Amino acid sequence: MSFTTKARRLLAGLAALSLGAVALAGCAPATTDAGSGTTDPTSTSGTVRILMEDVPDSDIVISLLPDFNAVYPDIDVQIEKLPYDQMKDKLVASFQAPEAAYDLIVIDNSWVNDFVAAGFIQPMDAQIDAVADYDAGDFFSSLTDITTVDGVRYGVPFYNYALGYIYNTDMVSADEVPTSLDELVSFSASLTEPDRAGLAMQPQTGYKIMEEWTNFLYSAGGSIYGADGKANLNTPEAKAALEAYIELYNNSAPKDSLNWAFDDAFRSVSSGGAAAMVSYNWNLAALNQPDSGPYAGKFKLAVMPGGKSALGSWTWALPVNSAAPDAAWAFTAWLTSKEVDVQRVILGGAAIRESSMTDPAVLSEGFGADYYAAVTTILASAAPLTQGLMGDEMITAVGEALNAAVSGTMTVDEALAQANDAINTIQSR
Repeated sequence: MSFTTKARRLLAGLAALSLGAVALAGCAPATTDAGSGTTDPTSTSGTVRILMEDVPDSDIVISLLPDFNAVYPDIDVQIEKLPYDQMKDKLVASFQAPEAAYDLIVIDNSWVNDFVAAGFIQPMDAQIDAVADYDAGDFFSSLTDITTVDGVRYGVPFYNYALGYIYNTDMVSADEVPTSLDELVSFSASLTEPDRAGLAMQPQTGYKIMEEWTNFLYSAGGSIYGADGKANLNTPEAKAALEAYIELYNNSAPKDSLNWAFDDAFRSVSSGGAAAMVSYNWNLAALNQPDSGPYAGKFKLAVMPGGKSALGSWTWALPVNSAAPDAAWAFTAWLTSKEVDVQRVILGGAAIRESSMTDPAVLSEGFGADYYAAVTTILASAAPLTQGLMGDEMITAVGEALNAAVSGTMTVDEALAQANDAINTIQSR
């Protein structure tokens, strides 16, 4: 998953404002294994070349490198950043090259199964289990489920993209926050005025509408897949979710927003043009940045009405052809350790560990206890957009059918039938 311009600029400020508070020189994971099980990680040497998305979460990681080198002086970490839509092709080229371009990578959740099936990334059970006091069980299980294929762990979490209901407290009080899909529809309509929408939406065809609508599907009690692993969108729940989504778009969304994505919805909410949005939990920080708009500091996060959210995530993984696996794992284990994760979260990084959500430093220096409690609840039940192979292709195809229903070029039944067929066709290859 990816987000764009406005939130990137705003979140970048979080890291810049907080760097002075970081003091991590003593935070080495207690371990006798950096990767192969043969060396003390603090004496491990090597160059670790990493590909990351060109977003502020990568800048936060870069800001922590001096503290990493205070513990691991002989590991040179080199981070290359690219736009999201260029990353997958670049990674595949590196996997297939005689000499890898990257020794450590972050991968989107929709790529995990494809990369495992192709033999591109390493199993990491041995590395994870070798680090004393690492406490891998502290990662949110919804995130580690994504990194686990056939019982084998192929990475550790880096970032979560779970969504929630974000609202302007000048327009919505805490006791008015809707708790069901029906309430969301009626309440958003009641908030809508000539100069204000009740809900800024992201119905852009493809990935964006699929990502947003899946929250409505879960709120209606539906699921993308059935117990047999096949598509499950020819159901009353899916129909109710799509009808509710269309009603919201017609009655409560900004006018002419059929092609809106994240940036458009963000601008509408931050300017006061919409009272609320369904968006990534960490987007609250960007909306509350002083320069985000006239309502900065007025936004709060709530659990998605219905209690279940769509989940995206990024995962640290080791390419099979990594030239420096020990040094790459030493960096990963350090960055995702409990102590360092606290600092990364304070700087604006999204949650991966349960303990960070109740850490006193996070609660006092971060975005407030209410926010971290909501994130914890969201991640406890969130579910991904896709499972199995060819997730990117599936998400795009379903999103095209959903957008056709919102635009009126397909009926709800036609769109769901097409989406259902697309899932089964694409993911049965």
